[in-house]
Amino acid sequence: MPDLHCRLMECFAAVFPGLGEAEIPRASFTSVAKWDSLATITLIGVLEEEFGVSVPPDDLELLVSFELILDYLRSKTSAA
Repeated sequence: MPDLHCRLMECFAAVFPGLGEAEIPRASFTSVAKWDSLATITLIGVLEEEFGVSVPPDDLELLVSFELILDYLRSKTSAA
């Protein structure tokens, strides 16, 4: 099974196809023009399906960059 980082890269590539592989790890809500509220909901749906996690609405405001999402998933998947 690919590691968490690679799987998250694939999720970002699916939601933001215009981002290059080098751009994804630096991606954030403020740096990606197409990352709006609809893209956030789409990304969360992809993450929930890929990683088998449930993201409560209160956590959405925390998930505003690739790195923060990666840290969040590490905490969720290690607790599982």
